[in-house]
Amino acid sequence: MTATISTSTEIAARAVNVHKVYGSGDAEVAALRGVNVELKKGQFTAVMGPSGSGKSTLMHCLAGLDTVTQGEVYVADVQVTGMKDKELTRLRRDRIGFIFQQFNLLPTLTAEENILLPLAIAGRKPSQDWFERVIETVGLQNRLKHRPTELSGGQQQRVACARALVSQPEVIFADEPTGNLDSQSGTEVLKFLRHSVRTLGQTIVMVTHDPNAASYADRVLFFADGQVVSELFEPTAEAVLDTMKKIDTREKVAS
Repeated sequence: MTATISTSTEIAARAVNVHKVYGSGDAEVAALRGVNVELKKGQFTAVMGPSGSGKSTLMHCLAGLDTVTQGEVYVADVQVTGMKDKELTRLRRDRIGFIFQQFNLLPTLTAEENILLPLAIAGRKPSQDWFERVIETVGLQNRLKHRPTELSGGQQQRVACARALVSQPEVIFADEPTGNLDSQSGTEVLKFLRHSVRTLGQTIVMVTHDPNAASYADRVLFFADGQVVSELFEPTAEAVLDTMKKIDTREKVAS
């Protein structure tokens, strides 16, 4: 299945006939098999599928963290495939944000210093208006001088979210961002991600195993065996779970 292709020119990232193969000969594994996906600006997209289905591989290829074997990857109108290392570093620094399962905060820095670190490394200063909007959106106004050990897990992940947002990237890639959080903290972070799309116009692509997490998205892409096999718009947790069960049943029959 090819995911729905939008007629809008407002595309944050896209994959065109992307294949990714690891190894060779008897050890060859096809992680992606001709994936065509467009991710619209200002939309929250969740990517789901069984382990080994290719969902994380696609995200890494779109983010320039991994190369493709065949096909093309774009962030906005910039072709990522074929970029040299320096160009990729600049792209990831200036146009892409990352949120991971591990918060990756430096323990000796305050929340504010952690948020501003990527800009400091790049020799850039944030727009004060934008910085204040981001801090208000994540609800960390009273926590900026605290170090990570003085923050809850949910607060630490919101610091990581603010760090990803503050450089105003074209797209934020989130890999299991609630995986290390309890349900209450996870809900906090998901509400924030949803809010950042609605109020800040951010574009977010989130890999998750959790149907409830996926229900916060505008759109869910389902992967199986290196391909997009289904998608949902305005999903509910029940609809996501139902689709996952159908995909799982289909895979068991096929095997």
